[in-house]
Amino acid sequence: MAALQEKKSCSQRMEEFQHYCWNPDTGQLLGRTLSRWVWISLYYVAFYVVMTGLFALCIYSLMCTLDPYTPDYQDRLKSPGVTLRPDVYGEKGLDISYNISDNKTWTGLVHTLHDFLAGYSPEAQEDNINCTSEKVFIQESFMAPNHTKFSCKFTTDMLQNCSGLVDPNFGFAEGKPCFIIKMNRIVRFLPSNKTAPRVVCTFLDQQDKDSQPLQVEYYPPNGTFSLHYFPYYGKKAQPNYSNPLVAAKLLNVPGNMEVVIVCKILAEHVTFDNPHDPYEGKVEFKLKIEK
Repeated sequence: MAALQEKKSCSQRMEEFQHYCWNPDTGQLLGRTLSRWVWISLYYVAFYVVMTGLFALCIYSLMCTLDPYTPDYQDRLKSPGVTLRPDVYGEKGLDISYNISDNKTWTGLVHTLHDFLAGYSPEAQEDNINCTSEKVFIQESFMAPNHTKFSCKFTTDMLQNCSGLVDPNFGFAEGKPCFIIKMNRIVRFLPSNKTAPRVVCTFLDQQDKDSQPLQVEYYPPNGTFSLHYFPYYGKKAQPNYSNPLVAAKLLNVPGNMEVVIVCKILAEHVTFDNPHDPYEGKVEFKLKIEK
């Protein structure tokens, strides 16, 4: 029968551990001499310095291939999205309702429009230039100050009756509200080569043939986005760029009835029939005006 090993006491275990941490006979620290620890430390320092250098070289090589002015990957953005102001979201998208006789129900909508258009005041647009051409504004070089490109002005007065200057309530008080349509930016995107893109708003799925179609006043006239605002060259190249806007004043929305309105962008290179993106090339919203 094999002899049983003698069980070590706690003091013996602690003594062995202390001896392992520091052996005065051999001068070893944690099982290695000081010279071995120095060599191991130097090895790991050199190893991580080389790894850091390789990583930095890879990042530098990648950054050299990137254009700071144009995104490399934007193939998913074939057509711009469209947004609406004022924007009030319900459970299933944009849902706007108010009561003409109760100004508390539409004051917030008016404030939203004023806040949004503050970025289009003459003071906010003073760094941009006046553009009169109706052609696309191609800029191959950086001729603007600070190595940038010029941006065309868009001021609130271009929206005329929906600018908030003529009518501070944007028509909400009379049941003929103004809505502002904005087309999102895509770098170097041209909605059309010759014809300016325009906005068309209609009732969605108008089943009653006897009912009147939606009557709309557009500002600027004809609801067009002038081509001189395109292409957009990116935030770095055009730091002062402002999206052009179109205002739609709805004239004959039936009272006390929820309607669905769709505003589409009609242009050569803008699509609005993508079933996976309801805001591509168009915007739909519910509207109910109580009287």
